[in-house]
Amino acid sequence: MQDTPTYRIRLTLDEVAARQAETYLSEAHLPPATAVGLFERAGGGWHVDAYFDSRPDINALTAGLRDFGLDDAEPTLEQLEDIDWVARSQQGLHAVRAGRFLIHGSHDRKLAHVSRWAIEIDAGQAFGTAHHGSTLGCLRMIDDLAKRRHVSNALDIGTGSGVLAIAAAKAWRTMTVATDIDPVSVAVARENFRINSVRNSVHADVAAGLDHPMVRAGAPYDLVTANILAKPLMKMAPAIARVVGPGGLIVLSGITREQAGRVSASYGSAGFSRLHRITVSDWVTLALVRARPRRQPRRSREISAGE
Repeated sequence: MQDTPTYRIRLTLDEVAARQAETYLSEAHLPPATAVGLFERAGGGWHVDAYFDSRPDINALTAGLRDFGLDDAEPTLEQLEDIDWVARSQQGLHAVRAGRFLIHGSHDRKLAHVSRWAIEIDAGQAFGTAHHGSTLGCLRMIDDLAKRRHVSNALDIGTGSGVLAIAAAKAWRTMTVATDIDPVSVAVARENFRINSVRNSVHADVAAGLDHPMVRAGAPYDLVTANILAKPLMKMAPAIARVVGPGGLIVLSGITREQAGRVSASYGSAGFSRLHRITVSDWVTLALVRARPRRQPRRSREISAGE
């Protein structure tokens, strides 16, 4: 039993808008929801349910959704009976396959079979359970790159639940740095690193941007992952370029189909070329590679007649 009431915000939208609302409530809205669930309705359309430990300001939330581009969002607020709604929402989340990765909640731990590729993540106060198209795309991209590329060190920006940092650590058995602007997300990620037996190879801290001493100490990186949103990704392109080594990879998501071209152009200007693209439910994941410096041709030495 819970000691405090639980409040549920519900939105009914089409699939694309519902996935955008899920991103906003999981990642952009402050204070963050304790859990967010996305459910297809039998009669058509989708429900987005967000659970809060304290009563949210529905007017502020509606305004935030509209600023996020969801003009038709009409959230409803309900105080729920005193049961563990977070746990109930987790039980409704099925295990997700992303290439060789299997992302599951603690209630599906029996499915993992102690596999190197199994990642246990419960829905909670940080974004990233692989049920969202952007996270699923990133995991598929990491799996694909791990088959073809070697990575010695990695950086995960906006780590949320830590799922991408865990995936990199498992795929390449590499040292990984993870950052997030939200202290709650960092605490959640550290606990997930422990649960997934990678806490000795993944180090997380609160950081805004890439000037944190831990980030600078690990550079240059062979891989940078960032599943955030298009606008901050474009703004960060020059800074990300500075911490990626020549030939290094970046995996970017939180990008809609309409935004993908602009994001690619921003990173093209920063010295990256596109390697691969994955689209899941209108969310695009990009893999780009930083150009290696061109070798200067050797100058031929003129030989004098006396030599």
